[in-house]
Amino acid sequence: MMAAAPVTVVVPCYRCAATIERAVASVVAQTQRPAELILVDDASGDGTVQVLQSLRERHGHWITVVEQAVNGGAASARNTGWDRATQPYVAFLDADDAWHPQKVEIQYAYMVQHPEVAVSGHLCRQLPATSTTPPGWPVRVGRANRLTWRALLVHHAFVTPSAMLRRDMPFRFASGQRYMEDQRLWLEIVGGALQVVKLDAELAAIYKPGYGVSGLSADLWRMEQGELANYRYFFHQGKISPPLLAVLYGYSLLKYVRRLLIVHLLHRA
Repeated sequence: MMAAAPVTVVVPCYRCAATIERAVASVVAQTQRPAELILVDDASGDGTVQVLQSLRERHGHWITVVEQAVNGGAASARNTGWDRATQPYVAFLDADDAWHPQKVEIQYAYMVQHPEVAVSGHLCRQLPATSTTPPGWPVRVGRANRLTWRALLVHHAFVTPSAMLRRDMPFRFASGQRYMEDQRLWLEIVGGALQVVKLDAELAAIYKPGYGVSGLSADLWRMEQGELANYRYFFHQGKISPPLLAVLYGYSLLKYVRRLLIVHLLHRA
């Protein structure tokens, strides 16, 4: 059995009793298990904490349960876990998603071999929300693509459950921001002259449509507002010019209309 990877896994948990066991099971099943798993209950108030404590009792004391007194959203919960992490690398997983068994082994090895990289993400496979089959497909690892500031402005390069990063970075998710907070963090990291890359490998399963039915992604307009708020934030930071801000607003709104049409067609099908 491989030695534990010096990685802390952080899972924000909000009323997730129906899915958190699947997420935790995918961490336990890693070919190279992470050294630490932190489950952060975001003031669920519905019995989720009891489920988290039972998972800790079942799988051992490498799992820590943290309770937040006030609901602050996933960004705040991730920051809480990040600040409590004891390992040099931190990886994030959402309570309704799951990892491929080789996720930590492959991504941690890449981070160690490329110490110049601050954050890596990867591809994900979308599975039906009702699927009970754990991720386990053959993995093909392609090249890693370095992401630029401009590319991250217009393209949501990878989702948070695919991210692994160096714990000691002087950045955090924007506490209180509930939509597109990951885009803002990746932009701040690249803007701080640190490298962000995307691995060409499917190492996680997302159990809901990208635009769709459950969770935060269902609220397309608030997602759009989050992206526009990110653009305004960097505009006020002096990193986006007025002409570029106008172009980004127009492009973002066009993407929003396209998403609405996709959802409409999916609902009609």
